[in-house]
Amino acid sequence: MGFLFVVNLEGKIYSCKHCQTHLALSDDIVSKAFHCRHGKAYLFGKVVNVFSGSNEERMMTTGMHTVADIFCVKCGSIVGWKYEAAHEKGQKYKEGKFILERFKVSGPDGTNYWVSPEAQVGGSDADDA
Repeated sequence: MGFLFVVNLEGKIYSCKHCQTHLALSDDIVSKAFHCRHGKAYLFGKVVNVFSGSNEERMMTTGMHTVADIFCVKCGSIVGWKYEAAHEKGQKYKEGKFILERFKVSGPDGTNYWVSPEAQVGGSDADDA
């Protein structure tokens, strides 16, 4: 294995809650109206310091999507997923964008979210994006 190079961001940063590796800037948030099985999730146009798993088809509340889980490059924790393809015409805006699950990242002010008591067990997606 080679050297691990990580991108350090400046500004209001979302980071891995386990190792504090920078993941995204708050300026890159596209929508905060998403939910996942652990509670809130944010859609980002750009993230850094992640690697993708295998593509898979997932049925979500807004229809079928091809997604790949994304993992922190430093500690390997799953932090969300990337939308590779949307099968519904109205969901195409998600393609190439990333979900960071709030339960799995620290916010710009260092806050962590905890699992919501109403957390869903099924598919996850935007409720009104």
